[in-house]
Amino acid sequence: MKLLQVPTANLEERIKEELEENPALEQSEDGHDDEFDAVKDEFTESGEDDHEEAASEEQYDSIDLSDYVQDGDDEIADYKLRDDNYGDTEEKQTMPYKVETSFYQLLEAQLGMLNLDEKGAKITEQIIGSIDEDGYLRRETSAIVDDLAFRQNIFTTEEEVERLILLIQHFDPPGVAARNLQECLLLQLIRQKNEGKDVEVAIQAVTKYFDEFTKKHYEKIQRGLNLTDEELKEVMHQITKLNPKPGGNVGEVNKAESYVIPDFFIFNNASKLELTLNSKNAPELRISEGYRDMLKEYDKGTKKDRRQKEAVLFIKQKIDAAKWFIDAIKQRQHTLLSTMTAIMEHQHEFFLTGDETTLRPMILKDIAEKTGLDISTVSRVANSKFVQTEFGTYRLKFFFSESLTTESGEEVSTREVKKILSDLIENEQKKKPLSDERLTELLQEKGYNIARRTVAKYREQLNIPVARLRKEL
Repeated sequence: MKLLQVPTANLEERIKEELEENPALEQSEDGHDDEFDAVKDEFTESGEDDHEEAASEEQYDSIDLSDYVQDGDDEIADYKLRDDNYGDTEEKQTMPYKVETSFYQLLEAQLGMLNLDEKGAKITEQIIGSIDEDGYLRRETSAIVDDLAFRQNIFTTEEEVERLILLIQHFDPPGVAARNLQECLLLQLIRQKNEGKDVEVAIQAVTKYFDEFTKKHYEKIQRGLNLTDEELKEVMHQITKLNPKPGGNVGEVNKAESYVIPDFFIFNNASKLELTLNSKNAPELRISEGYRDMLKEYDKGTKKDRRQKEAVLFIKQKIDAAKWFIDAIKQRQHTLLSTMTAIMEHQHEFFLTGDETTLRPMILKDIAEKTGLDISTVSRVANSKFVQTEFGTYRLKFFFSESLTTESGEEVSTREVKKILSDLIENEQKKKPLSDERLTELLQEKGYNIARRTVAKYREQLNIPVARLRKEL
């Protein structure tokens, strides 16, 4: 089950670890499982593996592993790196790689611009270390003073810490070291103060009417600052283009993967769906020829002393572990393919058209019954695997949804209802967005028997705010 949950992107590394740990396992294009099984059966029939149960801890400790673990095993063999068509110069070339500066490294690099003594430098380092990954300083000044006293034996005052915080707030990116969103926006606007009247008015709006701004009560801001509709629009534009998370876009700190490696590929070949498994999920593994040969030689021999038996016990353990890992990989492939095949057949129309409204109601139990797998197994696959189609890449969890009954008695997927709800909101007049009550009425007019509280639940699941917060000028 653990191997099933390993993402495709990490499976290659997991196999590499197993190859390094178990010398009896090799990666190859040829399979020799049948031949190995015959040797194993013959060995078992000879009765010579009875010593495995009788082996003591002392016998295990006495096994000499020097014949199986050679120096440099962790490195790629030289012959694999050579190519007779190229000279030594090409062989020594290195692969270039991207170097990025993290958010904290960027801040620390700017400390050199401050003329600080040793104590001041340590205090600013403590402040920078207290800034979170979004760029905010959420730790209280008094707590920073205590941290310095207890952890570094540096005694300072809140006033000195505040003075140094103000210096750090002049660092890039603009808005860094703010204590809250309002201060973050103000720090950025102050940097733009010379860019025109709109910025000055925006500073007043954030300073005096921040609560109204967050709740989109634009009329109160307009009246309070005596602005025309056009001036209000320009001021709001100045504010909304600011960065609410100044540390979020720098370097690799708290940065999610911007891409996924799909586990499956589905192609539409003349209206016939073709499913393939990512090749990284289907490595060609086999038992090491050397270990198989050693097992054969022992089986053919007549004189079998204690040392030979101990050596063969070690060999057999490694071969059994390799055999288990190969079977586990094959079982992983089988589980992935059977699960995705069942999903593809159930959602056949979607994979042909890409239209979300064609998605049928489908729960974990449906796929579990089709595949004969346990529901927990299907859940693990659905939550951790991706499929690439001509319409985009989707997590398998995307295709699962409950059902909803229409006025005609037909069962439809809640995914279909959410798609229609999303389309209604997307096409609404932004100056007068649709309320949940109106959205309920529109869905009922389309034949979907749905309550207002259900519409509100689906809207929240789609991360769509209420009508008032969707309002635009």
